[in-house]
Amino acid sequence: MQHNVLILDFGSQYTQLIARRVRELNIYCEIHPYNNLPETVSDFKAVILSGSPFSVRSEDAPHPDLSEIKGKVPLLAVCYGAQYLAHFKGGSVEPSNTREYGRANLSFIKENEVFFEGIEEGSQVWMSHSDTIKQLPTNGVKLASTHDVENAAYKIEGEETYAIQFHPEVYHSTDGKLLLENFLVKIAGVKQDWTPFNFVEMTVEDLKKQVGTEKVVLGLSGGVDSSVAAVLLNKAIGDNLHCIFVNNGLLRKYEFESVLQQYEGMGLNVKGVDATDRFMDALEGLEDPEAKRKAIGRVFIEVFDDEAHKIEDAKWLGQGTIYPDVIESISVNGPSATIKSHHNVGGLPDFMKLKVVEPLRMLFKDEVRRVGASLGMNPELLGRHPFPGPGLAIRILGDITREKVAILQEVDHIFIHNLKEWGLYDKVWQAGAILLPVNSVGVMGDERTYEKCVALRAVESTDGMTADWVNLPYEFLQKTSNEIINKVKGVNRVVYDISSKPPATIEWE
Repeated sequence: MQHNVLILDFGSQYTQLIARRVRELNIYCEIHPYNNLPETVSDFKAVILSGSPFSVRSEDAPHPDLSEIKGKVPLLAVCYGAQYLAHFKGGSVEPSNTREYGRANLSFIKENEVFFEGIEEGSQVWMSHSDTIKQLPTNGVKLASTHDVENAAYKIEGEETYAIQFHPEVYHSTDGKLLLENFLVKIAGVKQDWTPFNFVEMTVEDLKKQVGTEKVVLGLSGGVDSSVAAVLLNKAIGDNLHCIFVNNGLLRKYEFESVLQQYEGMGLNVKGVDATDRFMDALEGLEDPEAKRKAIGRVFIEVFDDEAHKIEDAKWLGQGTIYPDVIESISVNGPSATIKSHHNVGGLPDFMKLKVVEPLRMLFKDEVRRVGASLGMNPELLGRHPFPGPGLAIRILGDITREKVAILQEVDHIFIHNLKEWGLYDKVWQAGAILLPVNSVGVMGDERTYEKCVALRAVESTDGMTADWVNLPYEFLQKTSNEIINKVKGVNRVVYDISSKPPATIEWE
């Protein structure tokens, strides 16, 4: 993988946004925890220090080793990074009289500075800090101010080191992307050659070297990530790729058959395995969300291992892991707190004896779709909504039964079908239905009913890290609700989830 930009993470909620903005400039970048630097720091063309929830004045503040970076590699320090350089390099940082959070406007910009080229006074920026830089570090030169923040931006004379107290990566910083471009392209000289076409060429060559003539077995899910991973591997190793699509009994209605049919037209070597009974037996009586995920993961590995043993001399396991999965599995304090288990990140059981190959592990979801498009893949497949690895099991709150799965499949089928019929499917990032563990009283045909309640969920997002609920038309919700209640036996109430992520998650379990 090429080395372009290194982003050191100090635990900021915005670090992934920095990476996304850099990638939007067609520049490759990687995020690493500040306390786990790559060995090849000097190979990177530029380094960015992220913000942090910590204060540089606290005893447990992140303390990076910048000996191989500052003064040697072009460096941009954002928020905490800017305060860190000031605090430990001859300046001073003190608590603000008021917490500086939210929109601000640049009231002063030093003239003839490439860093601010094309950006004018009055440009809106986003502040998020409770400390402020009172005195610049040694050789510091002020570049910009806001009404409340005197040293909003500065540089170190004699170095390609720049620092800002605001966040250029967030949407509210109007010229944030231009500022990043000025630093990376005009100051650091980084090439803007990170494109889907170049990624495909580079990845195919890397896969040929990594895998050689050995066989890869890959579990397909029908989703975008595993499908694009399969096409990339197929392009690199051809018939040595063996794909397995497992029906865990928790897929959408008709999905097993339709996905297998779709893969046939793509020239992939795919075997469908119906293991519904094994999964349902393993889930019997389980109610805890994490227990359900672990049971599904365990059985999937068992089924997958059985099938992999039927492929003579299979040496590799292909996975559709993408970058948010990787980032969420590491943090500046070691492994991150587990919100939910990721089904495709982490070690494999020793008994599988397979090496792992992950062609997409450095891509965000939207980049995966662009790569798929450059490979000529079906737009309908690339436009499919994300679907959780554990399937409908985590959309059925409480224990899993075949009857509940059948009910939810019918509800989900109506919801997704109507989204497509109304031209709303492509305007939604992810949608699905949740079967709640409650019954409610209803009236049907003058008779009292006591049946299930389902929740509909539709969100808009870029990569699933944050998400907002979609304001679907009332007429659509009315029609869909009526259809579900009239056609799905066992359901007499439909609600719509209007929670955003955070604080909620996209899935209910």
